[in-house]
Amino acid sequence: MGRALAPILGFDTSGPYCAAALLRDGGVVLSRHRNMARGQAEALMPLLGEMLAEAGLGWSDLGGIGVGVGPGNFTGIRVSVAAARGLALASGVPAVGVSMFEVLRRTQPDPPPDLLSLEAPRGLAYVQPRSGGVPGPARMIAPDTPGEAATLDAAGARHVTGFAARQIGTALGIGWTEAAPAEIAPRIARAAAEILATGALPMRPAPLYVRPADAAPPADPPPVILP
Repeated sequence: MGRALAPILGFDTSGPYCAAALLRDGGVVLSRHRNMARGQAEALMPLLGEMLAEAGLGWSDLGGIGVGVGPGNFTGIRVSVAAARGLALASGVPAVGVSMFEVLRRTQPDPPPDLLSLEAPRGLAYVQPRSGGVPGPARMIAPDTPGEAATLDAAGARHVTGFAARQIGTALGIGWTEAAPAEIAPRIARAAAEILATGALPMRPAPLYVRPADAAPPADPPPVILP
């Protein structure tokens, strides 16, 4: 009989929702997805606590944490990444950052995408190329702008999957599949479990920001720091 796998908790607040899933012995035993435009900071920890209590587990029973790192809402990403780092530090379990591009890839694995596209604000798209399964640098484009997709560093790409895939694929002359990330928290938990199963020590989760923050920097000069 094989050794039981330690539970993995996955969660994400990078969009207008608070999502979490608990993976146990390789299967998803609990999954929650609550739509909310705001309030994720107040809702996340109670949600995670409720799920662990329902499963009869404590924080120390976890074998790892998976957290969505974006791209997405700036505040939401900071909420989940900060929570994952704090929980990992307090419980002594590793935390793994999983991008929404990876969630999308797992949502639509066939045909294998060379280019992934996520919906961004104002009709824009976050786009990330993949070469041999290795993610490349992400950037933001305007799919509706003629010639914008052609500026992508996507040499050798044969298929684009995701938001505005038809427009991007047509502009690049490659295949396309319209899709959106689905079952976000379960796929984050599974991705984290696979990474942890390799025995590799993951880097601390860090936000994946593809665009600058919408908030403008303060106009007032910074205070003088006295010696």
